[in-house]
Amino acid sequence: MDRPLGVALDATSLYDLRSGVGRFTGEVLAGAGRRPDLDAIAYAVTWRGAGRLEDLLPPGVRAAPRRRMAAFPLRQAWIRSDHPRIERWTGPIDVVHGTNFVVPPTQGAAVVTIHDLTYLRFPEMCTSDVLQYIDLVPRAVRRGAVVHTVSAFVREEVIQQYGLSPDRVVAVPNGITPTVVGDAAQGSRAAGGERYLLAIGTVEPRKDLPGLVRAFDEVAAEDGDLRLVIAGADGWGADALTDAITTAHHAARIVRVGWIDEPARADLLAGATALVLASRYEGFGLTAGEAMAAGVPVVATAVGGIPEVVGDAAVLVSPGDEAGLSAAIQGLVADDHRRAELAALGPAQAARFTWARTVDGLVDLWRSVVANDR
Repeated sequence: MDRPLGVALDATSLYDLRSGVGRFTGEVLAGAGRRPDLDAIAYAVTWRGAGRLEDLLPPGVRAAPRRRMAAFPLRQAWIRSDHPRIERWTGPIDVVHGTNFVVPPTQGAAVVTIHDLTYLRFPEMCTSDVLQYIDLVPRAVRRGAVVHTVSAFVREEVIQQYGLSPDRVVAVPNGITPTVVGDAAQGSRAAGGERYLLAIGTVEPRKDLPGLVRAFDEVAAEDGDLRLVIAGADGWGADALTDAITTAHHAARIVRVGWIDEPARADLLAGATALVLASRYEGFGLTAGEAMAAGVPVVATAVGGIPEVVGDAAVLVSPGDEAGLSAAIQGLVADDHRRAELAALGPAQAARFTWARTVDGLVDLWRSVVANDR
């Protein structure tokens, strides 16, 4: 193909506070915008802020014309039929990539990113909006969409769950953004102390932050200076975290700072004794990767794609094992040598995952599905 490949990408997640999906989408759009072999156009399936899309996009990516796209009626239509097609908003394209579980019908080729299978494995942890994926994903697959996953673990889950041929599901790992060196002193001020554990992520049941609070409470009983900082916007189920903190014996040493911007994130990472990711399930584990890139020791649950991301550069525990999590944290914070070892191993492990490789892999995938669609 001599002309640039026309690719439409879903940029809806850029409207929200950037969680993992928003970071993935932003990085892929930025990488696509830098490639002269692509004609990248972004669309947003949202009624609100229809005219804001241009302001959210990186250089080199153009916005679809400002015809509004309302999420609820469109999702209902796409569950039941193959209309309306995305070309109604974008004009002619070669491939459309649904970056967040939902890909519209198209006259061309289609790719849909499945970040994890929480909606199938843990439906009790999902909002009604997320549960729509139960119908939307199979419909897209029946229309011929190729599935992109962010880890080999999720790839195998998707193949087994949907009975797909392995060549219909392609794993292209996320990148890990090198963290700007923060101000450790500023991080300690935000934490209210010099020694603290850090958890970063949207407050939702899948992250098991109440379990982390209980595990920390056990450690705090033996360590009078250690604190726990929880950073992340409230999703749903935040009341469970509030209840866990309220009933904790050492609640005074638990700090919730809400959503944080990149400078604050860098500062908190710079001063952290360790980052703890206590999730019940993760498709990739960006938070763990970003902590390793910053040279911060990591304790994480051995679930989903996390082991692929951390390799030997983190302490892994079983999900839901609060006693095991408490013991792992206690052992790490008391062992200067082990923390130094993990701090040295982390950056090299994280460097294996770059957004440039992610974009290169996706471009290869887009070209492959376009070629096979003809």
